This record gives sequence, C-alpha cells and structure tokens, in this order.
Amino acid sequence: MTSNPVTVTTAYHVTVGREDDFRSWGWAMLNASAQQPGFMGGGILADRDAEWHVVYRFASEGTARAWEDSTDRAQWDVRAADFARQTDRRSVRGSKEWFDSQTATPKAPAPPAKWKLWFVNMSAVFPPVLLFNLIVLPYLGGINPLVRTLLLCLCVTALVTWILMPRLQRFLKKWLYPPLQAFRGRHKRRTA
Repeated sequence: MTSNPVTVTTAYHVTVGREDDFRSWGWAMLNASAQQPGFMGGGILADRDAEWHVVYRFASEGTARAWEDSTDRAQWDVRAADFARQTDRRSVRGSKEWFDSQTATPKAPAPPAKWKLWFVNMSAVFPPVLLFNLIVLPYLGGINPLVRTLLLCLCVTALVTWILMPRLQRFLKKWLYPPLQAFRGRHKRRTA
C-alpha cells in the first residue's frame, strides 16, 4: 500500500423515481470494484442539491486507473445509463488534498425572476387588503384617514410577513427555484 492512495468521486444526476435503482447499482458496482487489486473502500453519498456521488478509493493511481479502464467498469456504466447520467468526476491523491478540495464554498442560488417575486407578493398582499377593506374599514369610517391607513398597513404587513409569505414561499419553492429543486427531497436518507 502506498502513502498516497487515490480517491475518486463520480457525480450523477439520477432520474426522479429511480433512486433505489441507482443505489442498488452503485453498491453492486462497488462490490465488483472490491474484487480489484488495491481497492480500499467506497460508498454512495446523496447530496441534497440533486447529485448522487459514488466514491471509491484505491491504493495507487495505477490501480484506480486499471479499474476505471477495465471492461467490467464500462459495463457498469452501460447498466446505469437508463436511470443516471454522469455529471462530474474528480480524482484526488492523498487525504489532505481530498479534504482541502471539499472546503470550496457552494455557489449561492440565483434569485427568482422579478415577475415571479411580484406574483408571490401580490398573492400574499391582495387577499388581506381586500378583506380589510370589505370587513374592517366600514366600521372605521369616522376615524382619521391617516390612522385608518396606519391600521391597514400594520395588520396587512404583520399578516403577510408572519403567516402568508412563509407559506407561499414553501408552497412555490419548486417554481421559484427550479434548478435547486430538480431532485431535492426525492430521496430519503436511510436511518439505522
């Protein structure tokens, strides 16, 4: 065994609903790789941001390359083509470089389009303003218009801020942030 083992991480986008197929395929592929000289271990990781990762480690770059260039490994890739698409592959020598490469800050999601934000805001503001005008304002007709408007603003703002907007954002999150939601939440973590 060398002092610089090689860790390979391969990222996949998995077809929605086929997560169990991918998990079964990944573990079977890792079991096959365990028969190769220099294999040191591996696993499957589910990323909450849509990607699945197959991680395996070999004692040297040569043994890792021998597995990746083998016909057995190519056949495993063909088997996965129906339910997964490889999106990235990284190979890192040694553990220090592996952990250093994992500390990169993830890219912040792009904000939703302005028209989508406008729609969500209007959906949250219009109903309480309408109800306040129909139900409450007729009883406040004798009050100064400045005080009436202040009461309207206070009530509607509180209702929108603490009740309506959080629920609307949760309900519409897939529509507001589609790239983040492509696969998020579609897989369940197994608990022991």
